[in-house]
Amino acid sequence: MKRRLFIALAAGLLLGLVGLALSFLQLAKNTEEDIGLALLFKMRGIRTPPADVAVVSIDHESSEQLHVPDDPDRWPRSLHARLIRKLVAQGAAVIAFDVFFIDPKSAQDDNALVTAVRQAGNVVLCEPLVAKEVPSGDAREGDGADHVIVKVVKPFTPLAESAAVTAPFVLPRIPFKVNQFWAFQTGAGDAPTMPMAALQLFAMPAYEDLIALIARVNPNEAAKLRGNMAPPLQAGGVYRLMTQIRGVFEADEATGREVLKLFGRLDPATLGVQRHRLLGALVDLYTGPNRRYVNYYGPPRTVPTISYYQALQLGEPDAQPPPVDLKGKVVFVGLSEKLLAERKDSFYTVFSQANGVFVGGVEIAATALLNVLEHAEVRPASPPLLLAILALWGTMLVVVCRMLHTTLAALIVIGAAVTYVFFAAYAFQTSAAWYPIVVPVFVQAPVAFFGVLFWNFSEINRERKHMRKVLAYYVPDELVDQLARNQIDMKNSGQVVYGAILFADIAGYTTLSEKMGPQALNDLMHRYFDATFAPVKQHGGLIAQLKGDCFLAIWKASRGQSAMRRNVCMAALEVAAAVRRFNASLELKLPTRVGVHCGDVFIGNVGGGERYEYGPTGDVVNTASRMDSLNKHLGTEVLVSSELLAELDAFCAREVGAFLLKGKAQPIVVHELISLQRDADAEQRRRCEEFAEALVIFRRQAWQEAGERFKRLVLRTPDGPAYYYLQLCEQYQKNPPEPSWDGVIALAEK
Repeated sequence: MKRRLFIALAAGLLLGLVGLALSFLQLAKNTEEDIGLALLFKMRGIRTPPADVAVVSIDHESSEQLHVPDDPDRWPRSLHARLIRKLVAQGAAVIAFDVFFIDPKSAQDDNALVTAVRQAGNVVLCEPLVAKEVPSGDAREGDGADHVIVKVVKPFTPLAESAAVTAPFVLPRIPFKVNQFWAFQTGAGDAPTMPMAALQLFAMPAYEDLIALIARVNPNEAAKLRGNMAPPLQAGGVYRLMTQIRGVFEADEATGREVLKLFGRLDPATLGVQRHRLLGALVDLYTGPNRRYVNYYGPPRTVPTISYYQALQLGEPDAQPPPVDLKGKVVFVGLSEKLLAERKDSFYTVFSQANGVFVGGVEIAATALLNVLEHAEVRPASPPLLLAILALWGTMLVVVCRMLHTTLAALIVIGAAVTYVFFAAYAFQTSAAWYPIVVPVFVQAPVAFFGVLFWNFSEINRERKHMRKVLAYYVPDELVDQLARNQIDMKNSGQVVYGAILFADIAGYTTLSEKMGPQALNDLMHRYFDATFAPVKQHGGLIAQLKGDCFLAIWKASRGQSAMRRNVCMAALEVAAAVRRFNASLELKLPTRVGVHCGDVFIGNVGGGERYEYGPTGDVVNTASRMDSLNKHLGTEVLVSSELLAELDAFCAREVGAFLLKGKAQPIVVHELISLQRDADAEQRRRCEEFAEALVIFRRQAWQEAGERFKRLVLRTPDGPAYYYLQLCEQYQKNPPEPSWDGVIALAEK
């Protein structure tokens, strides 16, 4: 019984993880939005939006009343100028046009609009985005992917310069459902979107409070932002202001976290409720995610709306009382009516109806502003919370289905699913928290119920996971992945990559093995490899081969990538340091030599018959091995090639010569890697310089002078390379090389 329960718990956890994996698939996300989110909105119903926003609708009724064309693009711009003056007179805090004014038209009308916008000083204009696909390759060569270049189109210049800010606001068109909006428009230079620009203008009374919070975390950046406060509304000022504020939070995520904490500790009574509310909106705008889910309030016209022609009558002696008080509000101007799908600026949302009723973009913009202002956008469950929900839910379902009778289990599963849906609806209604419905209710529940009929699958899966774990001790992870997916051809698998090879072995290992028993030697080597493998793994290397006292590690990257070569050098230095620490606790020392080279390497399976070995092969591997052996001649610990050190200035290293290694046809320039530059002392730097000078004299074949230089280095402090060259100088004085000698030292042995 206990074993049965234990297996059920394990299978339930597995089902939870499967649910989590499905939740991150794009198909599951789309289904969750189309079904799960729509169900939550339907169960919640219509909500009354906050009173901070109103919409002036460009609608068919206004076209008839004003005797203008039904197409808003053909309306005279003098009408918009009149509207702006009316809205300013009514006390509108911000005026945002979801209308494009790209090309100049009538000079008289254009001038009237420019003048009205400039005098208002609080007008936000919308910018369209134009996307163009540019081919990146020849489709015949299998590279037919396109790049998309996005261009922001501003209103005609005098109008753009008179507005407080111009900003884009792009939404997907039918048949795509609009579930999200962008705070900053991805693909357009991360420009602030039109509703967020309007929010920034609306919340300017709290701008100094935001700077005060930033100053407590990052005083220098706060000082720069404070300098932008006067005057914030001149042409381009709001745009620069928003991008600079966002830059502060993007440059250092810790700043955003600390500002959120500081805001959470503020007492609303200290600033005043409205100012505290505006400050919260700014904090949410700049510290929250870029992409956010829209929390709709209802179908079209849920946001307080006044027709365009009615707005033009505001303040007239014989005008009817306005249906909406515009004082102190953000007023959005744009198409807003029960639009059909074929009408321009109509969008498909969760409140769209089967008869073709869609929502105007201006209402979505107004909703987006209110969401951020109220910190009320729909918030999906965080990955950790999603993991907990799906894991616990899956475990509960499987345990119930496994431990109870089938009929009773079916009733409990149905009851649990209904309860979960009502819980998700309650959380959505009270806090806009969005918990998944599709995967838990429509995937995990039926899978759990019917899965108990196929229990053997879970046992096979556990055995497969166990085998995978065992294989990981013997072959690299990427090979384990291929074996697990049964996607490997033992003879033909492999690829040529650009990489770096680190080869290391123990000097005097044969003597050591003679002095120790097999078990003691085995235990010692376990500890040794634990110590030396750690730096390799820490810096992104893969242990590819292990034979006796030698190991080979590889790094892969694009050709010439300096970050990879820097990691390899760091790993080589830390391997040497780890060996020194390891040897400090031993009576019998394990001196280790390291050689590193980089270039093109073949990685794959090598062998035949029924015996294969996975690892790298090629000239780079052989060269690294020879360089490792070269340490024995030079009395060094770490030798690297000049290719590896190219353009890396962070390391203290010295060239120790050009060598024609045994079995090689081309010479290689070798360097001794000593330490990081910041860790090198003055004596090490001076010794490197003096060695380099002596090496130049050596290559001029001035054997006596070079020998004296190398001798001074040896007498001052033990120096393996200097001693090696001192011996060479003495040898060449007696038996000089050929006159055509080019300074390359040929080695006859490893």
